[in-house]
Amino acid sequence: MKQDVDAPERPAELDDALRGWIVQQVQAGVAPGEVVAPLVARGWSEQGAIDTVEAVVRDYLADHAQANALPPSVRVPAPVESNGSSIIDVDGRPVRVHMHLRHPQVVVFGNVLDDAECDALIALARTRVRRCEVVDADTGADVVHEARTSEGLAFSRGQTALCERIERRIAALLQWPYDHGEGLQILRYGPGAQYRPHHDYFDPERPGNAHILKRGGQRVASLVMYLNTPTRGGATSFPEAGLEVAAVKGHAVFFSYDRPHPMTRTLHAGEPVHEGEKWIATKWLREGVHH
Repeated sequence: MKQDVDAPERPAELDDALRGWIVQQVQAGVAPGEVVAPLVARGWSEQGAIDTVEAVVRDYLADHAQANALPPSVRVPAPVESNGSSIIDVDGRPVRVHMHLRHPQVVVFGNVLDDAECDALIALARTRVRRCEVVDADTGADVVHEARTSEGLAFSRGQTALCERIERRIAALLQWPYDHGEGLQILRYGPGAQYRPHHDYFDPERPGNAHILKRGGQRVASLVMYLNTPTRGGATSFPEAGLEVAAVKGHAVFFSYDRPHPMTRTLHAGEPVHEGEKWIATKWLREGVHH
């Protein structure tokens, strides 16, 4: 609910009172546009108001992180705006925005891939997938773990013409550089297969992750694209947010995490497939150039 405001009547130097008012609005869950609007109505330029609000929030989060010994926040992809367009034109493809959750930032997209692209990715991987491994955070080695029972195949970035076309589309949709992403990983979940709740970022305090972080920095976002629709089961769930995203062919779920910490509320799971199979293509985005 929008709170009563007492914003300055004209653009003025940013002082403690204004900083406090902006922080109060954000803490109360007021939408960004509703924080900016009173400033614009009283004489601020729209861009000036936006820049001011963003700067105050960044400073507040940085101070909060330092005071609580939290990792600092970093920039992450933000492909949609609050109460924005329901269709995003990506090189002539109308990608639909079906759902947007603010915290954690989760977006469900439709029409990210067409049926032919989904089928082609499955065909590339079907005879080549192997039991998935996870990174041992203490040693850095890839190991089989009971928490992850899917099969997978990892491509290098742009390894095939199809992969490159899809990855270029993802870069345009998420407004994140093409070379700031890992290659696509194709995963198959058979009956009963699942990936128990986990985070996608790498814990910087664990020694086994050091060499991974040198290759492009921290992961900052994930895009899970559904290549088929399982008969039953196979949803992507976010336990802390009480959210469950159904696996629908051609759809995708995006989520970002601005620091490697549970406060991002991006704990998620690939729920068990109860009937049929589930195929997905996952794209992880990094802070910097991934090599």
